[in-house]
Amino acid sequence: MSLPVSPRPPSWPRRRSLLASAAGAALLVGCSGGSGPGGADAGSQAADRARARAAQDSQGLAERYAAVMAAHPGLVERLSPLRQEVVRHAEAFGAERSASSEASPSVSARAAGPGDGSGVVTGTGAVPGTEKEALAVLAGVERTLADRRAGALLEVPGELARLLASVAAAGAAHVYLLTQGGTEGRG
Repeated sequence: MSLPVSPRPPSWPRRRSLLASAAGAALLVGCSGGSGPGGADAGSQAADRARARAAQDSQGLAERYAAVMAAHPGLVERLSPLRQEVVRHAEAFGAERSASSEASPSVSARAAGPGDGSGVVTGTGAVPGTEKEALAVLAGVERTLADRRAGALLEVPGELARLLASVAAAGAAHVYLLTQGGTEGRG
């Protein structure tokens, strides 16, 4: 007895698959205890450095989102939820909530630098002049951070590793949302 085959499998991951991947990544990390005898201080320092870097990376990404939204107001509705999540990630890593994380995208970007019609210049770089290019830059930064965080999982203690895995999975989902046109209702 053969099973029926669907005529065309979907070319995108379903929402359930993305959520399962995020949960699976967190579970794969497991419960790693501290380091061996005498290495607790070094492990704690490495964890503190990893946490601080992750907080700083998330803050920089939130600033980049704000700059893109200021340069391309048509993307505000689409990018606001992603930026809010990135701000929450920064806070989860220990970053303090700043006025810039609460400010509207246009206020944050105006404070960051002037625009010249081709994009807004910020401390995180120039925002491309087209929405498509700006989304591609955001997706690239999200992908780089997700990869970096996934690579650091084995070097940090359990709780931080689980947080890194969760945020890396969220970053991968952001990449998907940024590159697939933000279409809803596919899964």
